[in-house]
Amino acid sequence: MAKINFGGVEEYVLTRDEFPLEKALDTLKDETIAIIGYGIQGPGQSLNLKDNGFNVIVGQRKPSKSWDKAVDDGWVEGETLFSIEEACEKGSIIQFLLSDAGQIQLWPTVKKYLTAGKALYFSHGFGITFSHQTNIFPPEDIDVILVAPKGSGISLRRLFLEGKGLNSSFAVHQDATGRARDRVIALGIGVGSGYLFETDFRREVYSDLTGERGTLMGALAGILEAQYNLLRKKGHTPSEAFNETVEELTESLIKLVAENGMDWMFANCSTTAQRGALDWRHKFREAVEPVFEELYESVASGKESQHSIDSNSQPDYREKLDQELKEISESEMWQAGAQVRKLRPQNKLVDSNI
Repeated sequence: MAKINFGGVEEYVLTRDEFPLEKALDTLKDETIAIIGYGIQGPGQSLNLKDNGFNVIVGQRKPSKSWDKAVDDGWVEGETLFSIEEACEKGSIIQFLLSDAGQIQLWPTVKKYLTAGKALYFSHGFGITFSHQTNIFPPEDIDVILVAPKGSGISLRRLFLEGKGLNSSFAVHQDATGRARDRVIALGIGVGSGYLFETDFRREVYSDLTGERGTLMGALAGILEAQYNLLRKKGHTPSEAFNETVEELTESLIKLVAENGMDWMFANCSTTAQRGALDWRHKFREAVEPVFEELYESVASGKESQHSIDSNSQPDYREKLDQELKEISESEMWQAGAQVRKLRPQNKLVDSNI
């Protein structure tokens, strides 16, 4: 593994230089990888593995929208697409990629097929870390491993098709065969990881739940809404409020951050923007630090996981979710966003002299 200096802290990461695809294929040459669940992560991981040359099958309920999607993606019933039970029986590595609530519901079925020497693979530490809530307790004679891509399954697949990789964490929770580490690294390479960094199931789920509720999704949504609403209240038009709140962030500034970091983005903005950003970042950090402390403690205590389990296992969960998402999509801010996005193609510069 390569030693990398992350802002003064040394970590070891694994790249394709240390573990090339050829080695990954050789490591798993006698394995059948069964993908259980074809929702968020299942399509991207399974298709990347297949395109990389691994022996992959998919297990899914029929009839279902996910089964139909799997067929549309090229999986063939009776050859590479099976019922969940048959796929679990055939697989020597079972990738358990259902939602957390779905894993709880299906665990008694999957557990029957976890015979000695198999590997149980997760992309989230939830089920194992909060086992007292999920009742997921794997047999002791199997490997229990994790590869967690740092992004959605859609992003994982898109980047793969572009010849790029999405960074992933990996972990070994249980090594019954003595091969768990090689197995998980090979799978990490196979699903299309850019590089792999080591973690454990607890750290993965704590950081993941904090990140999703924090800067990646929850905090981001909240702060965008707060600024947009303020600008509208002060008399700015929807277009102006949206452009200054969302469009400039997503279409310009965040891409500069991705290229070379926050400091580089600051250095390539106006001096007025620089001064304001550098001064106000402290106020915002100090304002939200208590919220993040509360959030992390809620994750670590199991409060967040229990709330997710209770909410997502309700029979009307999907209907309630659709209503919550509808409220966002129908809000003025995101209706303005829909109109702004429609105007993007019209912004192409066709004058070659510009």
